[in-house]
Amino acid sequence: MRKTILFVFATFIIFATSCTQDNGKIFNGKDLSNWNFVVENDAVPGDQVYTVKDGQISIKGEPLGYMYTKEKYSNYTLELEYRWAVEATNSGIFVLIEDPKNPFATGIEIQLAAGKAGDFVMLAGSDMKEYTLPEGVTERPKFPVIAKKQPSSENPTGEWNKVKIIVKDSVIDVYVNDVHQNTGTGMVKEGYIGLQSEGKEILFRNLVLTKM
Repeated sequence: MRKTILFVFATFIIFATSCTQDNGKIFNGKDLSNWNFVVENDAVPGDQVYTVKDGQISIKGEPLGYMYTKEKYSNYTLELEYRWAVEATNSGIFVLIEDPKNPFATGIEIQLAAGKAGDFVMLAGSDMKEYTLPEGVTERPKFPVIAKKQPSSENPTGEWNKVKIIVKDSVIDVYVNDVHQNTGTGMVKEGYIGLQSEGKEILFRNLVLTKM
């Protein structure tokens, strides 16, 4: 009986460890070893733009670019926090990245630009089923936007903001500080996840990805 109990307990530990690896922090709080870096025109090494300090990811904002996961993801919930280091400027979270081009990935950006957190931006030729050309516009913009649905729910500069992104069968739902800001449907079901360098320094922490 004792051996049976020990076997069941050991099996549970192995199962729990496996779940932790699949469903947990995609940032280990120490380094960026499971991320790739893109810097516009390869102007400087990636480790001069994307660093870790005090258990947080720091992204300089200049030069333009992004860091992205080494693994692709399909159905998941991504939760994280961000704040501006000094001044609220521009950045974004990329999902469903098909092609990690330089300096913009082919994928969907969840906008974090001050006052616009929750907008969708279609990058490098990507598309969303809900997007239509604005009235009177005949040519597709370089960076089409689907605006957020609610007034800004961002916290004042310097305070942490919570973002939750749910990706399920290409449908993307975005919450900013618990306010549902947007829903849209991508054209692919799987892709890398990225964090953008644009504007000035931004900090990220508590990145947790839960697979469905």
